[in-house]
Amino acid sequence: MGEWFERSFGTDYMVVYKHRNWEQANREIRQLCHWMGLPAGTELLDVGCGMGRHALALEELGYKVSGMDLSEPLLAEARRHDEEQRVRWFQGDMRKLPFADGSFDATVNLFTSFGYFEEEDENMQVLRELRRVIRPGGRFVIDFLNATHVARTLVPLSERMDEETGWTIREERRIEAGAVCKTITIQAGTPEERHYEERVMLFGREWFEQALAQAGLRLERVAGQYDGSPYDAEQSMRLIMCGTVAQ
Repeated sequence: MGEWFERSFGTDYMVVYKHRNWEQANREIRQLCHWMGLPAGTELLDVGCGMGRHALALEELGYKVSGMDLSEPLLAEARRHDEEQRVRWFQGDMRKLPFADGSFDATVNLFTSFGYFEEEDENMQVLRELRRVIRPGGRFVIDFLNATHVARTLVPLSERMDEETGWTIREERRIEAGAVCKTITIQAGTPEERHYEERVMLFGREWFEQALAQAGLRLERVAGQYDGSPYDAEQSMRLIMCGTVAQ
């Protein structure tokens, strides 16, 4: 049956998460880039780009953007929104990036597109791959959930109807073996339901500090929101980390 992420990021995903707003993505990216201080013209890679919301927003701000994702359906949607072919889109696995060493000035990994793997070394391998494709002096950004906030505010069950499709979408959430897990059930007017699983490790700041150093990346700045607000382990909604390649 394969890993959960090989099945979950398909065409149904685009309905389940279509409430994610493109204008909001633009605002978040503008705030994030201001905080990061990345100059226009920077050649960067969006790792786990999904439907391309953030990659296209980055391109509009003057960056030279490549977007990479494992899911062909999500990449097809990204290309559909990119009518002028402004971004280079690639299919690939973040554990083995399909790029030569030192291909980019910066990498971005946004909206919790990390921590998908049960084996810690596989998550470490993602960090090592980010390090490998960043040029000397280059930068990285990882925008992750704040594990403490997630654990405190987790909603065990929610259900809604998608007006356009008529689907009933049920989401059940739990914390299990150090990860936040979600079971999504779609009732689409037929007797047979469709089920998807999502799973993200609840890594905290301490884990990242150690893991980044081991991967050859130096953490320099941490924020709790896209506008650069200071990170608070109890209250912040995000854990946003920015740094450089260790010398």
